Amino acid sequence: MSRRRTLSPKKKIALAVTAVAVAGSGAFALAATSNAANVQNASTSTVCQGLATALGNNESFIAAQKANPDAQSAARIANREAVVAEIKRKQEASGCQVGESIQAGGSGSAQSGGAAQAGGSAQDPQASQAATTAPATTAPANNTGGAGTSASGQQVCKGSTVTLSGEGGAPAASSNQFPAGTTLKVTNLDNNKSTTVKVTSVSGSCVLLNNAAFEQVREPGKFLIRRALIEKVG
Repeated sequence: MSRRRTLSPKKKIALAVTAVAVAGSGAFALAATSNAANVQNASTSTVCQGLATALGNNESFIAAQKANPDAQSAARIANREAVVAEIKRKQEASGCQVGESIQAGGSGSAQSGGAAQAGGSAQDPQASQAATTAPATTAPANNTGGAGTSASGQQVCKGSTVTLSGEGGAPAASSNQFPAGTTLKVTNLDNNKSTTVKVTSVSGSCVLLNNAAFEQVREPGKFLIRRALIEKVG
């Protein structure tokens, strides 16, 4: 006569917990794989490209400040690092690869760090960023941006794209080619919207717009203006 082996209540609980843990880990692995597959980057999304470009421009600025520091470099870098965190938050919220950056004239790379614009007068040695499509040579008639958008002037930075710095505050711009106080008019040729702003700080490209200025000319969901007309009007 055979004897049936029975499990004690403690062993039954232990087996049940083990089974739940195995099932849970499998579900977590599947979820992680699914989330990773949904992450986009600069080569698959114009939104991600714009954010990566903003991050790359500011990484260039921080690198330049560290390479040639002056009395205000530490403050500039600290301000920019705060904006870097905001750019990365936008990357995550937009489903982009967090920390991906595009250096001026280069390709995307998954780097952390980076920066955005801050006050100061140090000159940034980084060259302006090249665009894939050359802009038109005259401003369109339909201007709907900030004050003074009807003004026209000398076209500058031909072929440059425009992205955002990530900074808050009133509409303003930063540049590595024009000193503080220069007035620039930026027109998005894809929607004919323009904004005229003062340069208030330095950056890693011809012109970067802060959040308020960029909102005046952006297309919904985009963080990069490929076809931009940039004019110096004052």
